[in-house]
Amino acid sequence: MPSHGRISMFRAITQRRLLGFSNWFTMAYATWVRRCKIAGLVVLFCIMTMVLLSGRGGNGKSEAIEVKDWLSENNLGYIEDVVVQAGVTSLAGVLHVEKYIQNNKKLSRTLTREQYGLLKMAVKKFSEKYELDMWLTMHSFHLDIPKDYLKKFQAFGISSVQSLSGKTDAEIEEILSHLGVTNEMKVMKWMVKLHHLRDDLYEGKKVADTKALIYYLKQRPGNNSSSLCWKIFLTGIISCLVAMLVAGWSMANAHYYQVFPDPKASIYGFLTGRYATPHHSRVTWDWHEPQTVGKTMTFGVKFYEKNGSPYPVSDGDHILVEIIHEGVMVARTLEFAGKDPSEVNLIRCSFTVHKSGTYKISIMVGGRHIKDSPFTKVFEPGPIDPSKTGFTHYNSTVVFSSGMSHPLVIDTRDHFGNLAAYKNDNKAFFKIKVKEAGSNERYTPITQIVYNVLEKKLVMHIKIDKEGCFQAMVSYGDIKLKNGEFDILVLSASELNKVKKNVSKPKHNLYYEARLLSLNGEKIEKPKKVYVYISPKQITIKEFYLKIYPKKLCTFRVCPWTKFIFNGIDDTLELPTMSIDDGSQPQVELAAKDRNTIVATFSCFLLKSIGGSETFSDKRDFFYHEIRTLHYRPSHSCLQVKVDRSQLLMSSYKAVRNFSPSMWCKRFEITFIGEQGLDWGGVSREWFECLCKELFDPNCSQLFIRFTNNPQGLVHPNPKRPPDKKAKMYEFAGKVVGKCLFESSCRRTQLVKARFSRSFLAQLIGLRVTYKHFETDDPDFYTTKISYIENNDVEDMEMTFSEEVYNEHGQLVKVVDLIPNGSRIPVTNNNKIQYLDALAQYRMVSPIKEELEHFLKGLNSELIPDNLLSMFDENELELLMCGTGTYSIADFKLHHTINGTISSKVIDWFWTIIASFTEEQMARLIQFTTGSSLLPPGGFAELNPKIQLSSAPTFNNLPSSHTCFNQLCLPDYDSMKTFHKMLLIAINEGNQGFAMA
Repeated sequence: MPSHGRISMFRAITQRRLLGFSNWFTMAYATWVRRCKIAGLVVLFCIMTMVLLSGRGGNGKSEAIEVKDWLSENNLGYIEDVVVQAGVTSLAGVLHVEKYIQNNKKLSRTLTREQYGLLKMAVKKFSEKYELDMWLTMHSFHLDIPKDYLKKFQAFGISSVQSLSGKTDAEIEEILSHLGVTNEMKVMKWMVKLHHLRDDLYEGKKVADTKALIYYLKQRPGNNSSSLCWKIFLTGIISCLVAMLVAGWSMANAHYYQVFPDPKASIYGFLTGRYATPHHSRVTWDWHEPQTVGKTMTFGVKFYEKNGSPYPVSDGDHILVEIIHEGVMVARTLEFAGKDPSEVNLIRCSFTVHKSGTYKISIMVGGRHIKDSPFTKVFEPGPIDPSKTGFTHYNSTVVFSSGMSHPLVIDTRDHFGNLAAYKNDNKAFFKIKVKEAGSNERYTPITQIVYNVLEKKLVMHIKIDKEGCFQAMVSYGDIKLKNGEFDILVLSASELNKVKKNVSKPKHNLYYEARLLSLNGEKIEKPKKVYVYISPKQITIKEFYLKIYPKKLCTFRVCPWTKFIFNGIDDTLELPTMSIDDGSQPQVELAAKDRNTIVATFSCFLLKSIGGSETFSDKRDFFYHEIRTLHYRPSHSCLQVKVDRSQLLMSSYKAVRNFSPSMWCKRFEITFIGEQGLDWGGVSREWFECLCKELFDPNCSQLFIRFTNNPQGLVHPNPKRPPDKKAKMYEFAGKVVGKCLFESSCRRTQLVKARFSRSFLAQLIGLRVTYKHFETDDPDFYTTKISYIENNDVEDMEMTFSEEVYNEHGQLVKVVDLIPNGSRIPVTNNNKIQYLDALAQYRMVSPIKEELEHFLKGLNSELIPDNLLSMFDENELELLMCGTGTYSIADFKLHHTINGTISSKVIDWFWTIIASFTEEQMARLIQFTTGSSLLPPGGFAELNPKIQLSSAPTFNNLPSSHTCFNQLCLPDYDSMKTFHKMLLIAINEGNQGFAMA
């Protein structure tokens, strides 16, 4: 290149640099002048603020006036002199007013006990109010709702952090919307803070102690005005200096968005840009969309300094990752960089997805979102799982006319309960198998599947041209649906019209002629002519002597556990036959020309009595509706009930023993004698829980016992109760249970805090108790005797239908016959099941007849009709009374122990994994670990021993458990994904082994 060319290029570069410097200097100078003007305005503002505040003397009120106002608000103005003499001249001193008065003997004598109690309650309310105020101020709530936010919260019944944390997410969202907070990000922010508050309160942490509250009260705006003025003035001067300094080093970049650096950054790093900034962070996702649920997802975040260099991250960088799904925070695990130098600026986040839908992932540094945060990720439901898929409004017997298409709606769900889409697949599709009852001949109905893509609603239309009784099974692929088995009654058009008339009649005197083939388990050689009477409540079988005098042979209730078994055609009588079994008495076999009409009429009566569906959720909703309708009262008045906490059981019994049924329907407003507290729901809930403990805990009232010494055993009425415990107490217990059910029906959910034995629950609804109930009620006796007899040869045991009774010293007292002349009847392999059932009657039914009668009297006569309870079996009744198992992860974390040198990484993964578990999976985990899916009334805290997490000397293997010690053994794993997979396999297949003790 010629020399003059190089010179001209050099001149051009020099001119360009001079021009750039000139522009830079011009912009810097303008910025400096602008910042100096701003600094001057700040100084002027500080001076004016100082003058105004010093002139006002606080918030317009002296501190003495504030104390006087506080006394007036709590109706304590008459003790103002005592409070002033005690030295309380400011709101901060209110917190110590009790201490001041107690230390002054002269003043303490001037107050009565009642006045002192009122003062103590006022101080407590004052402390709760400003503790809430302090928490809201700390989290800048006043910036979202600046005016009277405390009064607005009190309007919604929120006067303390405890009452705030007690609100559900839906209630908080509604309150925020009423207060004008509709911005989605702000709502999410407050949801996250409330979840943190709940976790802190669960773990026993305090929001603020007395010392912190006093400091807060002294530093409130308007308080200590003179020192505050100088603080504002000095802060303004310092702000000016900082503003000018920032103007000096950021002149050329004054327009650029800048985040204040992390506190651990040095001044040098601050000036050179060596700190993490949100806009210099990058996220890498380890998956491609779309993704389905059921997987552990991971993503990485790399952080860079302002100057572009990798920024080494650690716990001290205040990096926050929050994952929100439907307003609920999803558990996640954060892992910082390993030893690889190329990953010093990397963190990895893992979380498990079980619920389909939209997830919002927020990543923040120093309180600021990184670029593009929050991110939105959508996860689709998994494939259809037959074990979770079933019919909506399920009926065990479907009735329709021949030649007519009948629709069945199928609720398609994936493994985690998400509504799954139906896709045509040659390998997996819905199919129905039908066979004729009695003959088992296959029949192929005409079926058509209609699927609504938008509503994800699938309808299977079935058409059968042949009249009769059929047994159907619907499957997806080769796996049966969860309620895929049912009976089909195909009637002629005339028969169907006859059934409809039967159900619509106001008076029910329906009867049909039949032949009795067997009764009380014995075959009748010559079938008797009988009549089957059917009404909305029962089926009665009668025979007539001389065609005039009726004799009732047996009665069956119209309820879901009364079942019909179709046995085909009797060759001799040439009539269709059926058996009736209700689980509480021996089967009855009948032959009747109108068999199909009888069963169809029964089925229609049943559906009418339980609300049209046999699923538990539908029956529960119908039950609540019927209870509300039965006890509807236009008055919403409350009933005052005063009880003594020190004698809770007897004082509660005496307080309500004369209540009429209408009084039991009112809302109880509980007052504990000697305690000041308004019952807005919390006090009554506490009363119910404490009362249930007193009634049903064997260690308290001795009204109930356990068959086993295990403190986690189920409770059963005590046939050997102390003489001072009258049978009337069982009637009171029945009323309390009925009251809990009534409260739940009125949308004031109140669960019965008890773990009743299955045999007792079965007797409450009239079911027959069998030897199978020993397995849950008395597992030790079941293992040592019942199971052995059931599974072994008993011919050489020389047993009879009798039971030997021993005293506490092991001496034989008497021999009791289980059946008439039972000591003379030997037990054989053919009749050993009858012997075990008789033993169950002797041990679990006969001894508690009086107790059961009084309990049912209290339960049924006041609030809950027995025909409504008979809709449920014993397991459903427990769910209705005691609720589904709810498991608090925070409670679990607080009440567990760790044995051995288990890896902290595995422990962190464990909490992350179970935080994403469904209720069913948590129940399986607790059952796998302790042997029972139900926790004691006090939750994990009352497990004895507590759940022990211990290490297992294996790697990437299945977890194991020892239920006798409540011990869960966790191996080491190379990843959380492997751990998650192995834990699910263990808890789902744990009944097949895995070292369970």
